[in-house]
Amino acid sequence: MWASFVAMGLMVAASFLISYARSRSNGWLRGVLSFIAFLMFIPILLFMLSSLF
Repeated sequence: MWASFVAMGLMVAASFLISYARSRSNGWLRGVLSFIAFLMFIPILLFMLSSLF
């Protein structure tokens, strides 16, 4: 149960990070923030799978 809440929290954080990167930053900072948000989906996937099984 806790793993699903952690996964949802990470999804919210990644969503806010990508929204911030798209609206307020430009150049290389936008790319770095988008890449960090993309990398956050690896633990999201792991927590999601651990909550299913």
